[in-house]
Amino acid sequence: MSKVKLLLDVVQDLRSLEDSVQAVADAMMQSDAPEDIEPTTATQVPTSAEPEEKPIPLEAVRAFLGQKSREGYTAEVRELLRKYGADKLSGIDPKHYPALMKDAEVLGNAT
Repeated sequence: MSKVKLLLDVVQDLRSLEDSVQAVADAMMQSDAPEDIEPTTATQVPTSAEPEEKPIPLEAVRAFLGQKSREGYTAEVRELLRKYGADKLSGIDPKHYPALMKDAEVLGNAT
């Protein structure tokens, strides 16, 4: 690999790291929950018969894709983003995060 290519990879990894750090900082700022909220007790029963699937936060998807990128799957991660209609993660509809994460999990796991 040429030195220029290695430097470009380092720059791309640093940008990915920057996005991940920003996502963590944003999550920490949003996690300051009010103290007057009562915790849920075991006696409370959910109103729905099916367990409600929690949405995957942007920060988790960003961190996961950043890790895949650092593992050398940057091109594959970009292709996955394009598959879901965006050049950046922020352009993808959050309803597609679970499928995107599932697609990204197989990167590097092929036998």
